[in-house]
Amino acid sequence: MTYPFENELIDLAEYDLTVRERLAAEGKLESGYHPEMERVHKANAQRLREIMGEIGFPTISKVGPKASDAAWLIIQHSIGEPEFMKKCYAMMEENFHDINPKNKAYLYDRIQVFQGRPQKYGTQLIAGGIPFPVENKENLNGERDKVNLPALSEKEIHQIPNPEEIPEIDHRDQGYVVWRKKVGWI
Repeated sequence: MTYPFENELIDLAEYDLTVRERLAAEGKLESGYHPEMERVHKANAQRLREIMGEIGFPTISKVGPKASDAAWLIIQHSIGEPEFMKKCYAMMEENFHDINPKNKAYLYDRIQVFQGRPQKYGTQLIAGGIPFPVENKENLNGERDKVNLPALSEKEIHQIPNPEEIPEIDHRDQGYVVWRKKVGWI
């Protein structure tokens, strides 16, 4: 079965990943938000807004599972548009029964981290592949299980910094702090 906007959403997400892969191979994603990547993200978010204006949130039943995941990727990468990401998260909450629960978990965590708050599911990482601080280490695997994410080992959980360390983590990269203020995360 073909769904409205299915192929377009998948193509937008694939283009995002193709550009990301090329820029990463060229070493251009290591220092800040690359202008070309930002342009792709903004254009994709704008097109997704237009699609959502026609069909609402692109749930699995509306666009198919692959395209719904593609829409999530577009949202997850629209990091320069905090209000758009938050609005999409609210729409995911409303449609929780018709989306991939992992996608909602990743978006929740990303929003929290950009705001300098602890995450719930441990999906967003800091240096060394260690998760950014979480709301509740003791219940982390329980939360991950609810959204079909694999459990973390006790060693991995033990390495996660505590929430009170967020200011120190956040201020390691002043360019990141300036960018977050400029776009409205903080």
